[in-house]
Amino acid sequence: MAFLDNSGDIILDAVLTDTGRMRLAKGDGSFKIVKFALGDDEINYGLYDKNNSNGSAYYDLEILQTPVLEAFTNNASTMKSKLISISRNNLLYLPVIKINDIARGASNFAINSLVVNGYVLAADRDTERLFSENANLAYNSTTVGNKGIMNGFTTSTGVEIRTDQGIDNTAISPETVIDPDLKETQYLVEIDNRFGSIIDPNGSVVATPSYIDDDNIATYYFSQGVDTSYVSDIEFIANGNNSSNQVIAGARGTKLIFKIKSSIDVSSTSYLFTELGTNITSNFSGATVSDVRSILTNVRVTGVTTGNYVDIPILLVKKIS
Repeated sequence: MAFLDNSGDIILDAVLTDTGRMRLAKGDGSFKIVKFALGDDEINYGLYDKNNSNGSAYYDLEILQTPVLEAFTNNASTMKSKLISISRNNLLYLPVIKINDIARGASNFAINSLVVNGYVLAADRDTERLFSENANLAYNSTTVGNKGIMNGFTTSTGVEIRTDQGIDNTAISPETVIDPDLKETQYLVEIDNRFGSIIDPNGSVVATPSYIDDDNIATYYFSQGVDTSYVSDIEFIANGNNSSNQVIAGARGTKLIFKIKSSIDVSSTSYLFTELGTNITSNFSGATVSDVRSILTNVRVTGVTTGNYVDIPILLVKKIS
C-alpha cells in the first residue's frame, strides 16, 4: 500500500498484492495479516541540502515534496528498500551483507566480459563442458576450477556463492563479538524459480522453498542451528591473519553458502533462452560453438534481523548448438 499526505485530508491508499488477493479469495478464513513492512523506494535522501541558503527549514524541503507512488498490486514492483527500527541510539556502525568473492583465496567472480561482479550458471552438461574445455574461460587452478562458474547440472563440482555479514569498518576489531541484535541468524534467499533452485554447498541436497509467489519468485528460509550446511559463524583465527579471505573488516556475524541447481526448463530445453535470452558467442573466443545464449538474472539474499540485503548477478548460460 501507499501513504499519501496531501497537506489536507490524510489519504491511506491500501491495496492487496496479487498473492494477497488470491489468499483472500479462498474465503476460508485463513487470510490474516500477521506482519507488515515499510519502505521508501521513491525517496532520494541525496536531496537533503544542509547548505541551503534559505535556512534549516529548507534542508529537507525537496524530500518532503517528493511525490509518493501509488499502491502497487505487483509485489515485485515495490518495497525494494525496507525500513527498519532499532531501539538503541548508541550505534556508530550498522552491519552489512557482502558477497565474499575471495573466500577461495582469489577473486571468485566470473570474468567481466560475461557478468560484472557476479557468477555464471551453466545450464546443462554440454555447457559445463564448454567452460571446462575453453582455456580462455578457465581459471588456471585445480582447486578453484573455472572462475565464477557454477555447474547447474553437475552440482557436486563448480564454485559456490558465499555472503558474509558483519560490521565492515576497521574501527571495530574482528575479534569483537557482534551484538546479538545485529547478528543475522536467519536469511531469506530469493530466486526466479523458472531458472533454478537453491542447493546445499556440497551440491547434493536441493532445498525446499518456503513459498513461490505469483511472479515465480521462490523464497527460501535458512536458519543458523537448523540449516547448518548453509548458515554458520564466520570463524576468527586466534593469533592468525584475520583479513585473509575476508570481506568484513570489523566484527563478524554469520556467513551463508549455497549453490544453484538449474531447473529442468533450462537444462532440458532452449525455450526460455529463445524467448528471453541473448546471444553471447562473441565472448567465447576460441570456443567451437555456433550459438551460446544467456539470461541475466539475480539472486537476492536478505538478513531477517536487519532487513539488509545484497543482490547477486547470475548469468544463466546454455550452449544451444
